Amino acid sequence: IDLGPDWRSFEGDDKSRTGAPMNIMMHDKGLSTELDWQNRDFSGKALSSKSRIQFHRLRKWQARARTTKNMDRNLTIAFAEIQRMGGNMGLPKSVQEEASVYYRKALENNLIRGRSIDSMAAACLYLANQKIGSARSLDDMVKGTRVGRKPLTRAYKVLKQTLRLRIAPIQPEVYINRYCAELGLRPVIEAKVKELIEQCRQRDMVDGRSPTGVAAAAVYIVSRIEGQPRTQREIADMSGVTEVTIRNRYKEFCAALGIELEQA
Repeated sequence: IDLGPDWRSFEGDDKSRTGAPMNIMMHDKGLSTELDWQNRDFSGKALSSKSRIQFHRLRKWQARARTTKNMDRNLTIAFAEIQRMGGNMGLPKSVQEEASVYYRKALENNLIRGRSIDSMAAACLYLANQKIGSARSLDDMVKGTRVGRKPLTRAYKVLKQTLRLRIAPIQPEVYINRYCAELGLRPVIEAKVKELIEQCRQRDMVDGRSPTGVAAAAVYIVSRIEGQPRTQREIADMSGVTEVTIRNRYKEFCAALGIELEQA
């Protein structure tokens, strides 16, 4: 038995396998046959008009044959929606692929029945975002996916409970990089914000509070200390946290750590 690599190309030094790798974000995982749309033969010459008409019909029937089942049509629509929503929010491909895996499992467990494809796709995207930690809160998901908060949270709870997934709570540090980048703050402020949050964690002031609120308040405090202040309104508009929450959190942190901020 040869346990070595299963090479498929035997010409020259090229040992790459033929064909594209399996793609989880396609309903058939990218393993089916596709007809090229270039209307050229193997030598690069343009096809005749009669051949172009024939191949156009073949492509249409090929596309229909690939999605003959309801499950395939459902996956095609859902994966396109996941890519669209992920692109709108700037989510990495790893999050979109993880969301595609969750959606496929949800369809296999018959969780889509009675729910819209959009809400379940958004819930899978939010679940993948929590697992990988791509710094998107529930408010960001509602805004980026255009799915209501109620349908999204309901689909998320059903998905998490049925698939028996355990997701660790999101830590405030996950949001620091994005917040500081969008506010145009220096890298040194980002490091000091993380130090401030760690000091608050040692005093049991982080657990049980909204991670976005903790991160926003910490950014507000450090930005003022370091002479690059940002207003509560600016941070609230960027993070989706209310000004009241930022004000309450930063007062608690300042009182516990003995920080005195000059009146703005």
